Amino acid sequence: MRRSILILASLTALAAAMDGYFVEPYRIEVTQSTVEAQIAAPLKIAHLSDLHTTGFGRRERKLLDLLEQEKPDVIIITGDTLGHGEHYEPVRLLLSKFHAPLGVWFVLGNWENGRPISNEHAFYSGVGIHLLVNEGSSIRPDVWLAGLDDPASSEPNFDAAVANAPQGAYVIAALHAPGYFDTIAGRVPLVLAGHAHGGQVRLPPIPAFWLPKECGRYLEGWYEERGSLMYVSRGIGTSILPIRFLCRPELAIITLHP
Repeated sequence: MRRSILILASLTALAAAMDGYFVEPYRIEVTQSTVEAQIAAPLKIAHLSDLHTTGFGRRERKLLDLLEQEKPDVIIITGDTLGHGEHYEPVRLLLSKFHAPLGVWFVLGNWENGRPISNEHAFYSGVGIHLLVNEGSSIRPDVWLAGLDDPASSEPNFDAAVANAPQGAYVIAALHAPGYFDTIAGRVPLVLAGHAHGGQVRLPPIPAFWLPKECGRYLEGWYEERGSLMYVSRGIGTSILPIRFLCRPELAIITLHP
């Protein structure tokens, strides 16, 4: 009996390891949310985070297929496109394939700040990406995107990012590390963040046993504080270890409705 239990446990552990390495990291889940907003017309947002790409492979092709199916109005990427190493060529290749009618917008994560590229605005604009670093821009006349530098590796400046927002515009704040939500909650209706990877490896009932700094109490999904909403994406790629378990990569589709 004891030997049978050990064999069963070993096979279960092996199956879990195989799933975590070969299967789950590539099973991108599309999550759908609807938010009421003071805007003139609906806005469909594709929120991506933590791409951590090392090349144009199976996961990247799947992501592009899903984006083509969803046809978002705008794509917002909340940092950490780099994979292991300091190579921006895979990032350039992947980002160049993202397209949306209202543009593709990007804020820096700790991986970009830790491995900076020279002339970063020129690099991103060269592949059709709008980079925002403590600055904002109109997605359309009634929606303002405030892009903040990463709170985990630099200094975000929310005031600078909303300084030129038109009166009455609906403001979306995009940032990488979600812990900064505690600072700006109550000042902005919607925040998009990533960084936590949803824990990446989940072993119920054990809480996520490792999270990067500046996550605070935020892991994944929706949070509300002082009238502000924040969505924390589980991200697309992996960090440190190339595995996911009970924590699928995520393409978050958030539709704002008047």
